Amino acid sequence: MLVRHIAFLKAVLWYSLTAFGGPQGHFAMMLKTFVQKRRDVTEEELMDYNAFCQLLPGASSTQTLTLIGYKRGGVVLAIITLLIWTVPACVLMGLLSFFPTANIAVFRFIAPMTIGFLFFAAQRAYRFSIHNTITRVILGVSALATFLLFKSPWIFPVLLVLGGFVTNLSDRRIPQKEVLPRKIKWGNIWLFAIIFLLAGASSELARKNNWPERRPLNLFENTYRFGSLVFGGGNVLIPMMYEQFVARAKNQKLIQRNPNIIRISQTDFYSGAGMVRAIPGPVFSVATYMGGVAMKDRGTAQQILGCFIGATGIFLPSALLVLFFYPIWNNLKKYAIVYRALEGINAVVVGIIVASALYMMNDLWQDSWGYIAINLGVIAATWALLSFSRLPSPVIVLIWLVVGWLVMVF
Repeated sequence: MLVRHIAFLKAVLWYSLTAFGGPQGHFAMMLKTFVQKRRDVTEEELMDYNAFCQLLPGASSTQTLTLIGYKRGGVVLAIITLLIWTVPACVLMGLLSFFPTANIAVFRFIAPMTIGFLFFAAQRAYRFSIHNTITRVILGVSALATFLLFKSPWIFPVLLVLGGFVTNLSDRRIPQKEVLPRKIKWGNIWLFAIIFLLAGASSELARKNNWPERRPLNLFENTYRFGSLVFGGGNVLIPMMYEQFVARAKNQKLIQRNPNIIRISQTDFYSGAGMVRAIPGPVFSVATYMGGVAMKDRGTAQQILGCFIGATGIFLPSALLVLFFYPIWNNLKKYAIVYRALEGINAVVVGIIVASALYMMNDLWQDSWGYIAINLGVIAATWALLSFSRLPSPVIVLIWLVVGWLVMVF
């Protein structure tokens, strides 16, 4: 079975080494790689996967790619796809936890390049999802709300639910047909809940009894909780980690209750939060870095263990949730009320992509006018290459990395 999927897995590996820009940027590259170039999924299927994963907590781009593997080869290929996608970024962030002052000047043009990818994705998604007045209204409202409340974790699920509700106000176009009920497999959700409860209970037990080697238990509980509850991707995960590992560690009352509380210095934290934006792969891989830094005072072996705990704890909930809920979602889509809701959900997804591109442009205006002009040129050039050339996404990324290296050298 795996032999006939080698070409697909190679494409996933290349994607994992060149996908920059967080969930929205990753979606643009998925569109280019797995829809336009390889045709592993249709544009409609990718939009469906992306909309569904936005409704779940966890790493949405990771979940979307996992579903592409699931569609091609079932659970086994989905898990292999997940590992190929996450391991390179986690290994790199784990290594960077040993060198938190690494030079990242070569990534100078990656931010505007990512925005170019977002505008390309928005253009393609618009043609597919926006086709009447109500979807155009939903697009405008969701884009504005997302732009204004980008750092609020609740805005994404709320907009998706409201979008689905609005397009269900009329039932004339899509009548309900008879649907046979299907049996639900509860294994993954039970495993998810059991791990969640055991992690919380063991962490609290270790804290109350002051176990000397309890830090790995506390670290796994923290990262598994983040992976289970975070909506909105890395832009929400990073502030939550800051509150847990930096702000709480300065609270004197908490220190008195728990002298061995996990601490990460502000300098190390911002170093990791900045570097994860400049490497390919999932933004959630920052948990690998934080896990390593949290354990670095205990020696190399313990720091490597911290990296492993951070990576496992943050991605395991995403995998269990998506592989449990998607078969249910796939069955629910046969109900007219859900199918009608997809029209609004897809329009909201386009609005989120547009807002993400505009929000990321805020950082570009902080440079001088000369750099602003260069950044706008990079955005336009990336969009043009994606729209009018046959260059694959990895080649476009490599072009801007080379340009950044040349600027750094000369």
